[in-house]
Amino acid sequence: MGWIDAYPLVATPHEVSFYRASTKGFSDEPLLAATQTKGVVRKEDYGSRTVTAQKDFHLLKLVEQGDFVISLRSFEGGIEAAHCRGIISPAYTVLAPRPEAHRTYFTRFFKSPDFIRSLSLFVTGIREGQNIDYERLSRAYMPLPPTEEQKMIGRFLDHANRRLERTIRAKKKLIALLNEQKQVIIQRAVTRGLDPTVPLKPSGISWLGDIPKHWEVKRLKWVTRLQRGYDLPADKRKWGTIPVVSSGGVIDSHNESRAKGPGVVMGRYGSTDAVFYIEKDFWPHNTALFVTDFQGNLPKWCYYLLRTISKSDYSGKSAVPGVDRKDLYGIYVPRPPTTEQSTLVEGIEEQSKAFDDTIGRVEREIALLREYRTRLIADVVTGKLDVREAAARLPKETEEQKPLDASNVLTDAQTDDQPTTSTPLPEEAEA
Repeated sequence: MGWIDAYPLVATPHEVSFYRASTKGFSDEPLLAATQTKGVVRKEDYGSRTVTAQKDFHLLKLVEQGDFVISLRSFEGGIEAAHCRGIISPAYTVLAPRPEAHRTYFTRFFKSPDFIRSLSLFVTGIREGQNIDYERLSRAYMPLPPTEEQKMIGRFLDHANRRLERTIRAKKKLIALLNEQKQVIIQRAVTRGLDPTVPLKPSGISWLGDIPKHWEVKRLKWVTRLQRGYDLPADKRKWGTIPVVSSGGVIDSHNESRAKGPGVVMGRYGSTDAVFYIEKDFWPHNTALFVTDFQGNLPKWCYYLLRTISKSDYSGKSAVPGVDRKDLYGIYVPRPPTTEQSTLVEGIEEQSKAFDDTIGRVEREIALLREYRTRLIADVVTGKLDVREAAARLPKETEEQKPLDASNVLTDAQTDDQPTTSTPLPEEAEA
């Protein structure tokens, strides 16, 4: 049976447990998007990052809640579970479970690492044109535990996931608090300096308050010069060692740079934390602004300066959504003497080190918890770990039980408001 040999479960051909559904003519149903991180969800809930069909909705396939969808990127992320009813691209394969296939079990099985790796046996095409050959996949064997055992597996994994999620959420809150305290250190050093006894003077700027007497107040355009980055389509990335920096940080690599390091990149959207210091030459993406001229100031100090500015004070003033450099240039900022800037940077980094060390440790703990969850799911759904007795002893959960989506099965770091290098999944909706 090939790849299924490792599973101590009853094996069955794919089509014994599922059948291919191709119902059309339901143009009034909501449009769906098949995503690697959320499963199959309503397009309006996923956002506007997918292409929407403008006509021939009656040719789209009907998906029932509880069905599964093989999308154009399933060979990378597994088969997606449908969390609601709607219509989806005819380019996708819709699988409806038969009575013996329990949704809670197969939601996890189809996203398990071993199953995703096995899909490479059924892929056709090369690179961007790859797709799963369903005819070959339908003849493959897969595990089929008894229906009652499938339910017990689902109950056990729901319970384990809820406990792990509570722990991960608590650790994320700790990281958020540590980052807030770190930002306070940066804010004070940039606006007041490190010496609490230094004589102060009114800055005349409401957000600044008093500043050291020997500091200047200047418009930002006389401290740093900014420029919007350059477009670089996703299919032209990943072919070099030059970092591509967007409003979310480093997203990919390229073989050409457009800016010299060290440099500072500022996201055009989001919080004040969306400012990045880049040591080496880089490609600034068009979703961000980057400093083209530090005007004699220390690049690292300019990085901390830009982190202190609240984007809520100036975003939305431009006709284009997001932050425009013209909006920034009119802001008044403090400027210490150049000779003092290096001392400020050293002080900020020295005081921030303890926070950075703790944040790094907690992030590693979160990564280990996610790694444990991934391995646990893989072992349970493939029968390597028998959880029937454990599931039978579980207490009733008092909180609402939520289905475990893809983001809680594999690399859910992508769904935690962290930068991601993956390309958004397209919704192929041509007739």
